[in-house]
Amino acid sequence: MGKSRAAAPKRTETKLKTKSAGASKRTSKKAGKDPNKPKRPASAFFVFMEDFREKYKKEHPNNKSVAAVGKAGGDKWKSLSDAEKAPYVAKAEKRKTEYNKTMQAYNKSIAEGGNGAEEEESDKSKSEVNNEEEEDDESAEDEDDDE
Repeated sequence: MGKSRAAAPKRTETKLKTKSAGASKRTSKKAGKDPNKPKRPASAFFVFMEDFREKYKKEHPNNKSVAAVGKAGGDKWKSLSDAEKAPYVAKAEKRKTEYNKTMQAYNKSIAEGGNGAEEEESDKSKSEVNNEEEEDDESAEDEDDDE
C-alpha cells in the first residue's frame, strides 16, 4: 500500500504538467481578432431577451440573479407560439441582412487594402526599430563625450 500512495502524487503532477503545456500550445496558435470586423447579429431568441429583460426587471426589481432572468426568459420563449415569435424573427432577419451587407463591405475592404490590424503591427515594428536606432545613436554620442 505504501507504494501506491507514493506513486499517486507523481501521477497528478505529470497530469498537471501535460495540461499546462497543452494550454500554452493552443493560445500560441490562435490568430488575432480583427477589432474592425462586424459583430454577428443576434438570433430571434436574443432579440426577444432584450425586451424580456426590461419587463422582468420592472416586475422583479429586487432580483439580481442573471440566471433567474435567463431561465424565466427561456421558459417564456418556449411557451410562445410561432405567431408571437414572428416579430422577433422579423427583427433578427432584418439585423442579419444588415450584417451581411456590412460583411460584404468589410470583406471588400480587406481584399483591397488589407486589414487595419496588420498595418498597426507594421507601424509598431517600425517605431520599435526607430527607437532602438535612436538609443544606439545616443549611446554613441555618450561615448564620444567620454573621450
